[in-house]
Amino acid sequence: MTLRRLFLFLALLLTPIHAFAVNPDEVLADPALEQRARALSAELRCMVCQNQSIDDSNAELARDLRVVVRERLVGGDSDEQVLDYVVSRYGEFVLLKPRLSVRTIGLWGAPAALAIIGLIVAVVYTRRRAVQPVAKLSPEEEARLGKLLDRE
Repeated sequence: MTLRRLFLFLALLLTPIHAFAVNPDEVLADPALEQRARALSAELRCMVCQNQSIDDSNAELARDLRVVVRERLVGGDSDEQVLDYVVSRYGEFVLLKPRLSVRTIGLWGAPAALAIIGLIVAVVYTRRRAVQPVAKLSPEEEARLGKLLDRE
């Protein structure tokens, strides 16, 4: 029985618990605005942690960004205006899901374009190599080759 309790204790102790980093003093009184703030915070990258949203991060910069998002929402900004404001300060990298633009299309399309170009180059190279005729030996070269082969 105690072994069972020990395993249960260890299982509960080692089970990861997802905790949000939003402090109680950051929470807005209006539930609709708070929900929008949480949704926006989930879309923004913590510049310190880099693989966490500011909603999940305990870093000071993430806290400051959460406060800025809430201030902008209380000030009447739309979700897009809040994102534009943060992107204007920190760049596109702050977005966990980058926007579709010429830059992102180039970034995501470059590997496919390079693979297609490589395939075309390989096909052209193999076709040219297969089509090239083999040059025949001149009579002098044939005579010399015959002498070399007869000596062995």
